[in-house]
Amino acid sequence: MNLSIIIPALDEAQGIGETLDAALRVKGDVEIIVVDGGSEDATVEVARGRGARVIASARGRGAQMHAGALAARGEVLWFLHADTLAPADAGRCIARALADPRAVGGNFRVRFDGASGAARFLTWLYPRLRLLGLAYGDSGFFVRRAAYERAGGFKPFPVFEDLDLLRALRRQGLFVQAEGCVVTASRRFEGRSFALTFARWSLLQTLYWLGVSPHTLARLYANVRGGHKG
Repeated sequence: MNLSIIIPALDEAQGIGETLDAALRVKGDVEIIVVDGGSEDATVEVARGRGARVIASARGRGAQMHAGALAARGEVLWFLHADTLAPADAGRCIARALADPRAVGGNFRVRFDGASGAARFLTWLYPRLRLLGLAYGDSGFFVRRAAYERAGGFKPFPVFEDLDLLRALRRQGLFVQAEGCVVTASRRFEGRSFALTFARWSLLQTLYWLGVSPHTLARLYANVRGGHKG
């Protein structure tokens, strides 16, 4: 299995080095693509300094990840957020998860970093959300290239591009959970009211599943994300 790791980035110079260092430890036939959305800091220089292939794209996580998928050479695409750390045995975990021919893609368990109450709560919550059929991009979506193309790829939505792809993939087959765990930053919740942020996030989820357009939800989503760009 050859694996393409696709990382969308925007002004992530401060933390993307650690993400790339972890990705470089993934064993196997792996390429790493950083898709830059117009960073004004040293994101591109840091990525190239780690040996990653860097391409430019229109800004927006969905658009950037799709641009990376189009440029990728791997038969399996793995989308990592710029603040998410991969386990070193991720390649083996993904291969084992996709050994079932019914599986079109999947994700990892997530641990949010830090000792804050928000990080502990989200680490506890994510497995329970999966029982409801929910999974999010910060859990490291991986997908067979053929299934990704049949699904139409990530849409250039300002929000919920991950849920849109998840729904399309599940029409084709199983979306499985790999062994192992990614570690993602809880920085988007730092210095602000987690209760308020979580309430807004839950409201947006509800509106999305009721059929409200992601474009309509974009302004509200900006409030949830705050200064988080990656």
